[in-house]
Amino acid sequence: MKLPPFLEEDRIEVDQALDRLLPPEATMPATIHRAMRYSVMAGGKRIRPALCVETAGLFESDRRAAIEVGCALEFIHTYSLIHDDLPALDNDDLRRGKPTCHKQFGEAMAILAGDGLLTLAFVTLSKAPIPAERLVRVIREISTGAGTVNGMVGGQVADVEAEGKPVDAATLEYIHRSKTAALIRASATAGALAGSASEDDIARIRRFGEKIGWAFQVVDDILDVEESSAALGKTAGKDQKQQKATYPALYGLEKSHETADRLCAEAMAELAPYRARAERIRELAQFLTARRA
Repeated sequence: MKLPPFLEEDRIEVDQALDRLLPPEATMPATIHRAMRYSVMAGGKRIRPALCVETAGLFESDRRAAIEVGCALEFIHTYSLIHDDLPALDNDDLRRGKPTCHKQFGEAMAILAGDGLLTLAFVTLSKAPIPAERLVRVIREISTGAGTVNGMVGGQVADVEAEGKPVDAATLEYIHRSKTAALIRASATAGALAGSASEDDIARIRRFGEKIGWAFQVVDDILDVEESSAALGKTAGKDQKQQKATYPALYGLEKSHETADRLCAEAMAELAPYRARAERIRELAQFLTARRA
């Protein structure tokens, strides 16, 4: 499935903001800022920022504020990729089609670059032009999605601990809903909070984000089996090699495709009240679950 045209527009705008928000390479200490920039600006579709921006666009919102929140999400996402690629975790040499941060700068600097990006995310959020009460909720939503209780870090812990072991359906669901879906859910919900969404709207968008984020990770599992390293921009086949807990491993490819389709349909149903206003978000959701890489 081709990238929706608006996603490329969002990506360009987000990349410009990321470049502005990241410390220049020459800023002392220069090595860490080179490493941070290397990983953030290495490419990527900027799915999480785009989801935040397009969700904010459903409601009365300041686009600049949504872009900055989206950049904070991208900093968190990139920090997680840097750390995930380290030898102690997934031990990968390739990310976004380039050598991983630790391959380029060494393990110590990669760890610190991830730490720096996580910290920069919250500096960025604290300066976003959003009314204080809403801004506090945005920060809480994102920090919870990135954290240990039903969040990204908690899901990564469960993922590591499940390697090489028999995994039941409940554990697999927890890993996927936490490791990946939680930050995607936070991206959509933060967009709603950055705008003028009502409490009903916020709850509905949160459910949408949860379902589409879960579907996104199921599709990621499938692509690891079906696609090449060149297409993915990262090493293919690592899930099976490392005996990761995945949907294809537990259910097979056919059932995994059915699960992704069902979750996508459930996510789309949450957007029904917005009718044509949500067309961009529908296109983005379809891209996330129909992509080939």
